[in-house]
Amino acid sequence: MTPQFRHVALIGKYHHAASGTVAPGSRDVLERIAAFLLSQGCQVSLESETAHNSGISGYPALRPEEIGEACDVGLVVGGDGTMLSIGRKLARFGTPLIGINQGRLGFVTDIPLENFETTLTPMLHGAFEEDRRPLIQGQVLRSGKCVFDALAMNDVVVNRGTTSGMVELRVEVDGHFVANQRADGLIVASPTGSTAYALSSGGPMLHPSIPGWVLVPIAPHTLSNRPIVLSDASEVAIELVSGRDASANFDMQSLAKLRRGDRILVRRSDYCVRFLHPRGWNYFDTLRRKLRWNEGGS
Repeated sequence: MTPQFRHVALIGKYHHAASGTVAPGSRDVLERIAAFLLSQGCQVSLESETAHNSGISGYPALRPEEIGEACDVGLVVGGDGTMLSIGRKLARFGTPLIGINQGRLGFVTDIPLENFETTLTPMLHGAFEEDRRPLIQGQVLRSGKCVFDALAMNDVVVNRGTTSGMVELRVEVDGHFVANQRADGLIVASPTGSTAYALSSGGPMLHPSIPGWVLVPIAPHTLSNRPIVLSDASEVAIELVSGRDASANFDMQSLAKLRRGDRILVRRSDYCVRFLHPRGWNYFDTLRRKLRWNEGGS
């Protein structure tokens, strides 16, 4: 039976972040998955960094833009960080992504590595649920000029410096003044990011179907500064009024050092990341399993 996805790109978590060395077992896992894909009649390519760092040869090595132009689906083996990284790069191509969890929590890489063949087989032949997640477009403006521009799937975070005190931030929504906040920082999170840093800072979890964002202050000086849920059609502007060594982080990977008077603009991107899940996938099942909620009831 011919698979719906004929050309599959394999993207892996291939090294320890601290040492840069190949993670034990990662090469074996990737080779096992590649062999399975071939057995299903798929053409297999490896993302170029995955191929280089794992040392796997025998498959075409493609850069992310080449994957977007040539491949029908990306199969991500790792944790949510791996998925966030490739998701931002492939969103403009509309390439769907399937996640096999080799990390810890795995909110969006949700297929267990054990017995992945059983789950993947029907998905490759068209039995799946599709889940679209809009990206955030973030910019840093300095004296009216854009000095930094990045996409984020989880969040945009304005943080104080590691050795400095609180920052003061002026917050506007659609050009309307909201508040001056003194805090350790401020998070603008998507529904995808609402289960990440925003959750640990006291924010609510947003269902991924909600077209919204949540603004979550980090350790605010005034305790009445609470999280706010906004429409993602809004534009949020955050100005650094005071504070040393502050920074803007986009999914905690892209970073811009801020100066007093800098403005961080946050708006909905034109691009979405397409996640594919096994048939019958449910967001609440994921929350219950990953957050270890009481599983009583029918």
